[in-house]
Amino acid sequence: MKFLIVGLGNPGSEYENTRHNIGFDVLDSIAKENDQTFSVERYGAISKTKHRGRSLTLLKPSTFMNLSGKAVNYWLQNEKIKTENLLIITDDLALPYGTLRLRAKGSSGGHNGLKNISEHLSDNFPRLRFGIGNDFVKGYQSDYVLGNWDDIQLNDLESNIDKAKKIIYSFVSIGINLTMNNLNGK
Repeated sequence: MKFLIVGLGNPGSEYENTRHNIGFDVLDSIAKENDQTFSVERYGAISKTKHRGRSLTLLKPSTFMNLSGKAVNYWLQNEKIKTENLLIITDDLALPYGTLRLRAKGSSGGHNGLKNISEHLSDNFPRLRFGIGNDFVKGYQSDYVLGNWDDIQLNDLESNIDKAKKIIYSFVSIGINLTMNNLNGK
């Protein structure tokens, strides 16, 4: 069984270690723990690994966050992966920092990356939202999202990335419904 796991973020060193790139960070952690690296391919950086007999294609789109749909659609077609075996990992301002929420489908919730993917696929694709909080002054949302983690957030970042990986591995092993029942909000 094949899966496409997509971490949303923006390419380029100026975006590394920012809240908006948490999807990239989660995939980097999966690749690292499986002794894999990413190679630059069409529309993104790709790494392949396995988990319990499942084939995982990890994608970090190079199309920038707001144009991620083109990359996701291309790699779904290229790898012949069903939409239900797609998982998008993204940041979410509406969730408190460290809260992880897995959903089988839904709206973009104002997230431009999810909105662009929906334009290519519809809203019927699984997504894992990683709460980044909303501790910013009104009018400075972009600065917050594109900013680096603060010291308090950095203290828990690795453990929160580990929780996200646990959800991803469960998703590919036992499916979205059981994973949502077992792990959402924990």
